[in-house]
Amino acid sequence: MHDPRIDTLANVLLDHSCELKKGETILIEAIDLPEPDLVVALVEGAAKRGATPLVELKNQRIQRAVYANATEEGMKLAGGLERARMEKVQAYIGVRGAANASALKGIPAERMDLYQEHWLRHVNDYRVPKTKWVVLRYPTDSFAQAADMPTHEFTDFFFDVCTADYAAMGEAQKPLVARMQAADRIKITAPGTDLEFSIKDIPVIPCSGERNIPDGEVFTAPVRDSINGVIRFNTPSRYQGIVFTDITFTFKDGKIVEATSSDTERINQLLDSDEGARYCGEWAIGTNNRVRHPMLDTLFDEKIGGSFHLTPGNAYDEADNGNRSRIHWDLVLIQRADYGGGEMYFDGELVRKDGFFVPDDLQGLNEGL
Repeated sequence: MHDPRIDTLANVLLDHSCELKKGETILIEAIDLPEPDLVVALVEGAAKRGATPLVELKNQRIQRAVYANATEEGMKLAGGLERARMEKVQAYIGVRGAANASALKGIPAERMDLYQEHWLRHVNDYRVPKTKWVVLRYPTDSFAQAADMPTHEFTDFFFDVCTADYAAMGEAQKPLVARMQAADRIKITAPGTDLEFSIKDIPVIPCSGERNIPDGEVFTAPVRDSINGVIRFNTPSRYQGIVFTDITFTFKDGKIVEATSSDTERINQLLDSDEGARYCGEWAIGTNNRVRHPMLDTLFDEKIGGSFHLTPGNAYDEADNGNRSRIHWDLVLIQRADYGGGEMYFDGELVRKDGFFVPDDLQGLNEGL
């Protein structure tokens, strides 16, 4: 039986996220979806709007074989071909439904570096600034397991979160955007964390369903050499198929000078990928209060109500602090009381305590928390 929530989600993606117009071309890329209903709805929906849909279906097992046997020549060729196709479209929807979230675990780091540098980054350097794009996950058994929920409950949660009232979310974010635009010094405290940095003169970007589904964050970037102190992330993170926990960074003048985790050797290999990997390209505050607990998926975890994320690696063009890297790794710290609490200050003013915003003009962001 067809689930009508799929049609609702397709409409959000086509109309709100991509603002698809007649005469445009849209690339729909799907990886390991358990069934084709969403892709079919997107194709039919794009055609009804007078657009031309292109579809690319990928399989993670096949992609693993490609990455594990990567050569520089092969990655440059694949990246060049996908970049050329991306340059022909005006919109992009990427849907990931990985059957095994650890499918890439064990691939040598140097092979993944080839993919990151010559394929993924080459394509994304065009897609991110030049197309109307959105990426999302799709509910699967493994995804539900990572969220520690039965599949049917997780599926209900997924559609509830992904089809939120993004217009209302955008309105609630406006006072936070204004405060961040006016701020210079940020101070953050939490168990094992005492961090300071500047966001002065870096653009501030609200996110309410345009590029990620689910959405709910306001992001900027630290001034590249301004971060000092220690941060201990209390949320596990999966990167290149490996789950890292107990991640702790020590910063000096913007650079991660010490990094430890459940796999200290591997995390330092990642941070040594290039010169920019030990500097941060993004700082963002999560504002989606329907997402409350981590599920080892960045698209959800970085939006958690009462959280923020800090990102070693590449900065976005929209909020550019000049840092360039082949990696972009969003790491999440939840400051709600049930995760140990914490405080956030803008220029000495307490803005958030234990995950709750304190000033009167930010109370709308506490709804549902």
